[in-house]
Order: sequence, then C-alpha cells, then structure tokens
Amino acid sequence: MHPVFKEYIDSLEPSFQRLLNMKPVTVATLPKEIPQSGIYLFSENGKHLYVGRTNTIRKRLQNHCRPSSGHNSATFAFRLTREITGITQATYVTDGSRANLALDAKFGPEFIKQKKRVREMHVRYVYEPDPMRQALLEMYVSVSLGTPHNDFDNH
Repeated sequence: MHPVFKEYIDSLEPSFQRLLNMKPVTVATLPKEIPQSGIYLFSENGKHLYVGRTNTIRKRLQNHCRPSSGHNSATFAFRLTREITGITQATYVTDGSRANLALDAKFGPEFIKQKKRVREMHVRYVYEPDPMRQALLEMYVSVSLGTPHNDFDNH
C-alpha cells in the first residue's frame, strides 16, 4: 500500500471512535455549537442507516428533513421512500424522474412522511475539514457499520 494512502487510512479509526462515542441528538435538538464540516451518521432504533459528508453540517442535516426539501437535498428520505414504495429503478426521462416522483400520488406523501422520520432519527457527527479525509471517513464508517442506505454507486 502506498505510504501516503496508508497514513490516511490509519488516521481514520480515532475519528470513527469519536463519532460512535458521541451522545446522539436529533436534528431538532442540535446543540448551538457544532462543527462546520465533517461527516454525520443517521441511526434509528440502534441501527446505523446512513452516513454522509458535508462542509455545512447543520444546514445539511436540516436539508435532509425540511418539509420543503426536494429530492436533491433530502436524499436520505428520498432513498427511504424509494425502498418503501418499491419505486427503486432510476430513470433519466421525465416520466418517473426524481422530480416527477415527488409529485406522484403514492410517492409524494410517503416522501413527506420519510422526511419527518429522518427528523426524529438519532444523528451523530464528527469534525473533519479535509475533503480527502472526509471522503475516506465516510466510506470507512459506512463499510465498518454496514449502513444499508449508502451505495457509492455512479449515477
């Protein structure tokens, strides 16, 4: 393994442990002072579900569950809605597109419900300002915890 990459990898475990040791909060109960950038972890009933990264933690967490958030900002709720409705196949035409799904009679109300669900989930976060370490830490946490709603797929 390249020594520079190994150094990155070896430095992830302490951040992972800080994340897991953080007392979970909800988006509604975020403390006044939180880090600006880093990774975050959504959990529900003790099960870790989704990890993400951002340079604006508070704003990003709020976007995941704000009632007015669309498919491009409430991505975790959108993924949950796809799973629940069984509409899992992506399409790149107008009919069935992400924007149209939010208007669908079945999908739209469920999307709203899932944004509320995400708002009530436990969330943890850890400070990480470096974009490279953020990306690696997001993958490290996802792989280590087996978060089912991360796929790192190209779209």
